[in-house]
Amino acid sequence: LDAGARQASSSKLGELAARLPPGYQWSDLVVPPKQAEQLQSISAYLRHRDRVLSEWGYEKTVARTQGLKVLFAGESGTGKTMGSQVIAAELGLEIFRVDLATTVSKYIGETEKNLDRIFGAAEGSNAILFFDEADALFGKRSEISDSHDRYANIEVAYLLQKMEGYAGAVILATNYRRNIDDAFVRRLDFVIDFPFPEVEDRKRIWRLLLPAEAPLAEDLDIDFLATQFKLSGGAIRNCSLSAAFQAADDEGVIGMR
Repeated sequence: LDAGARQASSSKLGELAARLPPGYQWSDLVVPPKQAEQLQSISAYLRHRDRVLSEWGYEKTVARTQGLKVLFAGESGTGKTMGSQVIAAELGLEIFRVDLATTVSKYIGETEKNLDRIFGAAEGSNAILFFDEADALFGKRSEISDSHDRYANIEVAYLLQKMEGYAGAVILATNYRRNIDDAFVRRLDFVIDFPFPEVEDRKRIWRLLLPAEAPLAEDLDIDFLATQFKLSGGAIRNCSLSAAFQAADDEGVIGMR
């Protein structure tokens, strides 16, 4: 019943956004302890919001909506998308990715119409909305150079208004935290910076991404790979998969070569 109700309520959204598979767990996510704690706080908020806000009466005293506005900032491949999928999987929620780069239009008023369609379709679904490529909409505009820049400020304000009116969680992902105006950041509930993985984290990622069933050569030196190559989690995933396909085409064993 739960799955059927979710599918019925979010079916319209599937035409405007891509459904992300919720196939990850906390053990798959390699981030520093502080970031892991922040992500678990988001999960706890979404799990207990009905109880705390409605039953315990906090919506009367703090006068806030049930929705959640979150910013994930960090370089590509550092775990922003996976972090969102982990939260969705734990709570049994649908998660949809919206590419803001394709939502933003150069034509005045079109961006708002696109955002309207997305939030309208999501209404009542309780789905997590993951807005990727948020840099397409945001820019630090201390001085407005032309009419289009002035209009972009209106688009940002409109997105914030839509986020505040949405009852579910909205996560914005950006590669460049510095591009996002501080005034906007202050209106968000959580801001999480995903740092580039250090050596120990890279070792964990390499080990997680080499499956137990994979034929590994004796010379495989994960310490060397983690120390010598400063790669993000996404890049390590690509390297591991590429090496596996090359090995399958060659000697059938994944080695250092």
